[in-house]
Amino acid sequence: MNTQARTLPRVVLVDDHSLFRSGVRAEIGHRVEVVGEADDVGPAIEVIDRLLPDVVLLDVHLPGGGGQAVITAVKKEHPEVRFLALSASDAPEDVIGVIRAGARGYVTKTISTADLADAIQRVADGDAVFSHRLAGFVLDAFAAAPSADVKPSFDPELDQLTSREREVLRLIAQGYTYKEIARELYISVKTVESHVSSVLRKLQLSSRHQLTRWAAERRLT
Repeated sequence: MNTQARTLPRVVLVDDHSLFRSGVRAEIGHRVEVVGEADDVGPAIEVIDRLLPDVVLLDVHLPGGGGQAVITAVKKEHPEVRFLALSASDAPEDVIGVIRAGARGYVTKTISTADLADAIQRVADGDAVFSHRLAGFVLDAFAAAPSADVKPSFDPELDQLTSREREVLRLIAQGYTYKEIARELYISVKTVESHVSSVLRKLQLSSRHQLTRWAAERRLT
């Protein structure tokens, strides 16, 4: 029993939703040792530097700069720390960004409890892990991705949206209802409605149909 306990991966959870962190801890706490948590970039860097976990389970979209900023900062001082991205987003720029920064894997929040625990153990053992539907995409994306010194093109309309607004927009374009978006992103339906209203205002659109068409034209679906 004690031998098994000593082999459990030491994990830090980084996500800006406390209820989500509590749920993850409750579901996988018997399979890993959760040694710390954080909800923002600054606190995340501090707790990781202090605890040096085997694996950091990291949300991509965080206040203060995002998951990529956490990986970049920690890797400078502690290259041995391994990161597994856990996100509601499967957007190409999110996946490529954190993998280029040094994450060892990327799974979405729809992953089962058993698969998540297995993914953490595999990353702790040095493997790279991706959700099944992302694995092929990751290979294709890196084969076709421009080098790091080539600046991406910018879309002024898209750039004015926050990361959360982009997530909501993508899910709407994929046909999700407001309730389904709320469950996927661990936010309230009222918050989803607020984000949609903000996006419509910023893009000067008047309906969900126009919003879906706008997203499709930019291949956000």
